[in-house]
Amino acid sequence: MKAPAHLHRSHRHRRRLLISAGAAALGSAGAALVLAPQRARAQGAAANAGSAAADPAAQEAKAPPLPAVGSRFALPASLELLDGQRFDTATQADGRVLVLYWWASWCPFCALTSPHVDKLWREQRARDPGRGLRLLTLSIDRRPDEARAHLRRHGYEWPAAWMSPALQQVLPKPRGLPVTLVRGRDGRVLQAEAGQLFPEDVEALARHVAG
Repeated sequence: MKAPAHLHRSHRHRRRLLISAGAAALGSAGAALVLAPQRARAQGAAANAGSAAADPAAQEAKAPPLPAVGSRFALPASLELLDGQRFDTATQADGRVLVLYWWASWCPFCALTSPHVDKLWREQRARDPGRGLRLLTLSIDRRPDEARAHLRRHGYEWPAAWMSPALQQVLPKPRGLPVTLVRGRDGRVLQAEAGQLFPEDVEALARHVAG
């Protein structure tokens, strides 16, 4: 049965509010980092040089818009995952439906969305590991250890990479957080969303497998 029009409008309104709130959260996170005590900034600065990602606010200021549906979305040939394995585009993405999910351990809307992404990934892997959705998640945490700790704490085992400065150059995060992008079998964008996804939104991503 088709949902009443006012429910659709309400859902879209909630999504717009959450996207705006997510942008504000990114700005707040960047401000908190900038205003951190001088002592905290100085500790380990030399050791961390070149290993930490840019501040979230600085990244967001340069982030490109969401790619248009139907546009080609290129991936690196290969990238290293946080567990030491490698994600190979030719064998794990090309010819498959791939969900890319940008997140951060400090992002409140990621905290609400990630459990549903994890549920979808587990269901797809168990149902049809050869044909189901593939998932590649990308952490924008400042250090990879922060992302690893978050994954362990929540029991997330999905493929996750850290957005190092080098990876950011070849696979820039679109504007917003979290960001969910569905790449089709032909390498074109099937769907792109910024901000929190509700459970029904995440479940609906599976429809692209049958498309």
